[in-house]
Amino acid sequence: MANINRKVVLIGTGMVGMSFAYAALNQSICDELVLIDLNDVRAKGEAMDLNHGLAFSNSSMKIYFGDYSDCSNADIAVICAGVNQKPGETRLQLLQRNTTVFKSIVPRVVSSGFEGIFLVATNPVDIMTRVTYELSGFNAAKVIGTGTTLDTARLRYLLGTYFEIDPRHMHAYVIGEHGDSEFVPWSQALAAVQPIKELVESNPDRYCMDDLEKISADVRTAAYEIIKAKGSTYYGIGMAICRIVRAIFNNENSVFTCSVRLRGEYGLRKDVFIGNPCIINNGGANRILELNLTDDELEKLKSSYEILNDNFHSIEF
Repeated sequence: MANINRKVVLIGTGMVGMSFAYAALNQSICDELVLIDLNDVRAKGEAMDLNHGLAFSNSSMKIYFGDYSDCSNADIAVICAGVNQKPGETRLQLLQRNTTVFKSIVPRVVSSGFEGIFLVATNPVDIMTRVTYELSGFNAAKVIGTGTTLDTARLRYLLGTYFEIDPRHMHAYVIGEHGDSEFVPWSQALAAVQPIKELVESNPDRYCMDDLEKISADVRTAAYEIIKAKGSTYYGIGMAICRIVRAIFNNENSVFTCSVRLRGEYGLRKDVFIGNPCIINNGGANRILELNLTDDELEKLKSSYEILNDNFHSIEF
């Protein structure tokens, strides 16, 4: 990927897309940011609003409203377009409606001559990432979903509070579907260099696994709580998108629990996109890291896998 002019096209200027755009501006994440939306008037207004803040930032980013022809020389196409999740509605219930939206987006991006990386945030993100892969015909490494990246950040925040350790030193992951079947493989979780289960067992007066399971449940239901309170979630996922984009542009080889296409890991068939630790660089999802899961954890992953696979095959293309 050329690093001369880092160009991102954002498709969908709703709250998630604009939370990403605002974070991108403040972090000088790219040189050029193009906003595309079905609502042209809104996208133009959002571009104007962001540009009026340039004088207060350290960025010289070029921000403008555009169309799909602007994807031709873009490095990354961030897709946040889609219908919102309603209170009480699961991410999977969004599936058919958002597939229809993507059928009007992805082919137009590809036909522009785009050869970059797709980064999908629209829910249900694992399946929408697979839909993008199928519609685009791209190499799977260049089609990435935000997956359980935000869930993992939520987990580390809560674990950091519980153990009184900087969340950045809590090395634990949420894997599987970004949704109701996601889970924490505690066998792989570390507080700095010490296994979390070992830390709990050696301090029974302070910690217990029941507390950790409650934390896991709180992570899994966090989106529902936020949607109930304020209608939708956007700040956290916007920052997660920004972090992944930075890793791509800087060729970081950073590890995120993105939604990526399995290639036979865990003895599962190739096809399904699911949240799992993977190495992200300027080529996209460079390598999947297969975890050494316990039998119980592997069963949970397989269950999540089957849910995602079954729901994908329920789509009417």
